[in-house]
Amino acid sequence: MKAEDLRAKTDAELEEELLNLRREQFNLRMQRATGQAPRPDQHGKVRRNIARLKTILTERGRQAARTATEAST
Repeated sequence: MKAEDLRAKTDAELEEELLNLRREQFNLRMQRATGQAPRPDQHGKVRRNIARLKTILTERGRQAARTATEAST
């Protein structure tokens, strides 16, 4: 998942993607706990994708707050 592709999505789509990634992270954690982890590298990839999504959402929130502050002055 590339940041360019994520930036093209709306906030609602990003929130949905974040929810899906968190579910996948939970499922991977459960697989690891039961000894069924098929791809050990997948857990790290999911964590990085979650961080990437949260970073983009935070950037958008800060930009919106900055725009609102500038508009009020």
